Amino acid sequence: MNIKNYILIASLACACSSCELLQPNEIINPNVDEDTFLKTPNAMSTWVNGANRSFATIIGSYVELTEILSDNYFNNYSQSSKVFDFPTILYTDIDVTNLQRHVGTLRETAIQGLEVVAKADATTTDEQRYNLYYIKGYSYLLAGEYFRALPVENGGEVKGWKENLNLAISTFTEALKFTSDTDETAFINTLIARAYYRLGDKVNAVKYASNVLTLSTDFTKQVTFDGENNVISSIQGYIYGTNFQPLPRLDFLDPKYFQTKAKEARPICIAKAEEPYLILAEAALADNDVNGAKGFLKTLLTLVSNRPVATDINDQLEGRYNGGYKEYPNSSEYRVAASSEDEFRSGLVLDRQSPHLISVPYISGTSVTEEMIDAPTTVDGLLEVLYLMRQEIFMAEGRRAADLGIRFPVCETEAANTPSAAEYTTAQIPSFIPLNQDMDAFEMDKEAKTVVIKYNMNRIIVQNKSSEYVAPFFN
Repeated sequence: MNIKNYILIASLACACSSCELLQPNEIINPNVDEDTFLKTPNAMSTWVNGANRSFATIIGSYVELTEILSDNYFNNYSQSSKVFDFPTILYTDIDVTNLQRHVGTLRETAIQGLEVVAKADATTTDEQRYNLYYIKGYSYLLAGEYFRALPVENGGEVKGWKENLNLAISTFTEALKFTSDTDETAFINTLIARAYYRLGDKVNAVKYASNVLTLSTDFTKQVTFDGENNVISSIQGYIYGTNFQPLPRLDFLDPKYFQTKAKEARPICIAKAEEPYLILAEAALADNDVNGAKGFLKTLLTLVSNRPVATDINDQLEGRYNGGYKEYPNSSEYRVAASSEDEFRSGLVLDRQSPHLISVPYISGTSVTEEMIDAPTTVDGLLEVLYLMRQEIFMAEGRRAADLGIRFPVCETEAANTPSAAEYTTAQIPSFIPLNQDMDAFEMDKEAKTVVIKYNMNRIIVQNKSSEYVAPFFN
């Protein structure tokens, strides 16, 4: 971002927010300048702890805002954005500004740690360098997946989303030099495959996805929070409360982030072994190999079925209405159709009211069955099943809006200060995206206990697979 607020001492406020360099009231200790901080024992340890704290809260914010930007969730109350649901995305919107600032914060915090703090602290370890490299890489990944263009350096000109993704790839590749841990290597290879996937580079996406599965077939990588010390995931409060309501056919996956005790803060997955299977299956379909894709999806189905499920979760305060804007189904009696052209399905809506307790998959879950994978005989038919699995498996992880081809513009401040930003002040909302909150629309018949969703967005993705916006292996 072209706002020169990423100097080291500004980042220090974030990095040290849980240590004694801050006064109890969170006012920065005026005696701690840059030199003082760099001379403190284990400065890098403090810096990395702060960087991880910042990374976690930023991921929570991204998930919060991008989930309501998609068809996954509808914001049923006034907190958080009420315009992303339409979707309306203006470069003057404070949420757009904050999301861009978040990218810059991650990038500059990592760069300062690698280039300044590491030089000052002789105790810096490879593990700490690795940690900062993947945070830096993730900043470029977020920029490349969610923005039309962003700067790649403080005060620099904006660069297109493809350049940001290529920088993510090169940065993640650098991170691999600093770890020999199998799961961490699988994590980084997954992020590289994800970037190549979004670029539409099938050869390299398949290469790195395959690499992952030689390392681990079940790894997960999560960001963690600390409710006791106020490191909070904003998305948890919105979906465990009554603010965000899931699309009815996704009801069985909600709330992915729940509380079983006061101040519990659930982690968020930022990579997992499910993704390589999805990439490999989509690549097979792009090669017209329907049977090969079915094989990958069936193996994926086995992985998902073995993921943990939280049982006896009390979600009885969730009435699926409670005075919000729109009433949602709240009984397992309801059957749901993905559109007026689709058949009704049972088992997608849970009983939450007393005395019922619910079970929720909190790594991955899906309603797709082996029979649903076997049934399609065409590329398009199986591709629709694949995108349903992507939607369900990545539910509440901030991935869906990218699959829908939606991208943010640069923010107003950037546009006013950076000449190259002028052509990127409008959002990318493909013409096939329903407007006026229609992605979240459905008709509910309380007597017949049925729900018909207005648009099956997975079918719309497939119908537009040759466009430049979605299904990157097909365009």
